[in-house]
Order: sequence, then C-alpha cells, then structure tokens
Amino acid sequence: MCLSIPSKVTKIDKGNNTATVDTMGVSREASLDLMEENSVAIGDFVLIHIGFIMNKIDEEDALISLETYREILEVMDEEERQNAIIESDNCPNQTQG
Repeated sequence: MCLSIPSKVTKIDKGNNTATVDTMGVSREASLDLMEENSVAIGDFVLIHIGFIMNKIDEEDALISLETYREILEVMDEEERQNAIIESDNCPNQTQG
C-alpha cells in the first residue's frame, strides 16, 4: 500500500515545470506536468506520486495528515523514518488480483 505524505511547495521553477517541496523536513523536486498551468503556488500543500504532483490538498487536511504521520514516525527508528519519508512518493503501482 502506498501512502502519500502531504508536501508543502517552497519554490516553483516555471522553466523546468517543477516545484521544490518540503516533505516533513526533506526537500525534493517534483514535476508539475500533470497539473493545470498556474494551479500550484508557493505555500500550497500537494500530494506526490512517482515524482509527479498529482493534486493539491486543503491545508487543514494536510496538517491533520502530517500530525498522524508524526505519531507513526515516533515509534520508528531514525533510519526507518528517513526511508519512509524519502520513499513516500516512489512506491510502485500495485494491482490486486
């Protein structure tokens, strides 16, 4: 199962059509190719899947989700925590049969 952690947009590069996002303290770039032009702004919370911003999420919902993730991460050791955050948007598509 894949879980997408809400990420906050900190920078937008219109030339490359990418956004820099902060995911619980981890900074990374994500493509804006699947979003409508100018629909994402600095400060927005977004959900990412395999390196693409898929949609925006309401700030209140994002903050509730982030608090839940923090509670989960508290019971993990540091290496497990970092891996969970970094890999949150790189899970493969899964099908159930």
